[in-house]
Amino acid sequence: MNLKQVYVSVLMFGVAGLLLFMYLQAWIDEQHAESEENFKQQISNQDIKFYYTAEPKRAPKMLITSQRLDRSSRVLTETVSSEADANPFLGIAASLTPELSEEQQKIKLLLKQFKQVNLSPAMRPLNKSFIKDDRWKATDEVQEKRRAFLYNFCKKYIKESRPLIYLMRMVSRIYVEDKHKLLYCEVPKAGCSNWKRVLIVLNGLAKSTSNITHDTVHYGKHLKKLDSYDLKGIHMRLKTYTKVIFVRDPMERLVSAFRDKFEHPNSYYHPVFGKSIIKKYRHNADGEALTTGSGVEFKEFIQYLLDSHRPIGMDIHWEQISKLCHPCIINYDFIGKFETLEEDANYFLRLIGAPEDLTFPSFKDRHSTDERTNSEVVRQYLAEIPATERQLTYDFYSLDYLMFNYSAPYVEP
Repeated sequence: MNLKQVYVSVLMFGVAGLLLFMYLQAWIDEQHAESEENFKQQISNQDIKFYYTAEPKRAPKMLITSQRLDRSSRVLTETVSSEADANPFLGIAASLTPELSEEQQKIKLLLKQFKQVNLSPAMRPLNKSFIKDDRWKATDEVQEKRRAFLYNFCKKYIKESRPLIYLMRMVSRIYVEDKHKLLYCEVPKAGCSNWKRVLIVLNGLAKSTSNITHDTVHYGKHLKKLDSYDLKGIHMRLKTYTKVIFVRDPMERLVSAFRDKFEHPNSYYHPVFGKSIIKKYRHNADGEALTTGSGVEFKEFIQYLLDSHRPIGMDIHWEQISKLCHPCIINYDFIGKFETLEEDANYFLRLIGAPEDLTFPSFKDRHSTDERTNSEVVRQYLAEIPATERQLTYDFYSLDYLMFNYSAPYVEP
């Protein structure tokens, strides 16, 4: 190897290291990036209005039209595309000399694969070979409608070219269960703790979900995530495994997260998030509140959520599902909802051939004496904030409402 080849090799490895550093730095800095502000500015220009009513049982009037869907979907496409524009890997191929060694060609290919992912846009049929009777017929019909709705939404409103996106970050919330060839995208506050218990049992690490503690679920590190595999392993599993996601009404999920993290003692969220929120949004805060971070009010939490210059970044418990699981990039085979959690989950377990004695646990993971967060509880919390902030909060989660066909806020006819 001559001096020129040595120089090129050193340069290539240096470029690869620099790009990896830039990728990691971009991931961290994204929490405070201007794209968050642009996203909210774009979506706030929509004319979807949030209407607060004290009588939810009356016949609602839907407020989403196809014209508004167009505007919302453009926001999604532009937001994801803006991430692609900021990708530090763009342009690297053009900068490399054509006289590359075999090893250098491998580096180039690795960077290209790491830069983007192109998954098949087709909606593949569910394998129902384990279903032997009509017990799940109604549940299956609902499931097919959900799958078709999301597929058609993404096909209509997302560019066919499939936008560039960071592959490793895109799959970082996906858990792997190899025995049953299952990929589960974790959406916090949508039954994820009990789903992890089920995955532990499916992996053969426990005989029953009932004896698995909260700490074992969240801190035991018994489950593998998709980003722990190499690129070949990731692509193989994305293309061949059954991919499942469970979602929840965005407002219920938001209020549930607030109640869990800020209304109970918490050694992480109070000092990390609580102190920053109180310091910025509470006038004349006392010394104890500033020291402990305890006692965050819901209106302060909403101010933090809507602030484009948050004093601390986002958290997975209230991040949008569209950013956690990328449902228009990854073609999920099964879409469960928290509102029908046990029925959907038990049907899915039968679909994948799970042991007959394994059913989805129904117990509440923590704070079992608290009332579950439902529409009435949400209504009480939203009454604490002004109508303009209720509207902006809906705008913040509007893509989740649209993608998963949740009812928009209503106005009485």
